Amino acid sequence: MLKEFKEFAMKGNLIDIAVGFVMGAAFKEVVTAFTGGIVSPLIGMIFDSDFKALRYQLKEGTLNEAGETVGAVFLEYGTFLTNVIDFIIVAFVMFLVVKGVNKMKKKEEPAPEAPAGPSEIDLLKEIRDSLKK
Repeated sequence: MLKEFKEFAMKGNLIDIAVGFVMGAAFKEVVTAFTGGIVSPLIGMIFDSDFKALRYQLKEGTLNEAGETVGAVFLEYGTFLTNVIDFIIVAFVMFLVVKGVNKMKKKEEPAPEAPAGPSEIDLLKEIRDSLKK
């Protein structure tokens, strides 16, 4: 069983998937930093606020002794929109990567067709001619 697992784990496809997974996770961090550091502030300028701080208050809270609001409930749609933008960027880059890999692959040439032999009519004519002799 250990030998079979080793053979399975050492197959090229599995290692490729693992490397792709690690690189994808690292790329996701880069995209998150790009979105949080560049895209969100630019979009935040449009809304005149921090993009991640966009939220809608669903329930009022109360002030405690320290002057902090307690018990307020918010719908944080800014964070959701930031994650949607992250997803779109990652999906688009993955699309470009797959498209590039597919373009680099050699196009498989169709197998040459088998040489065409005589048609059925030609064979029947040959049989007829040989029977006449």
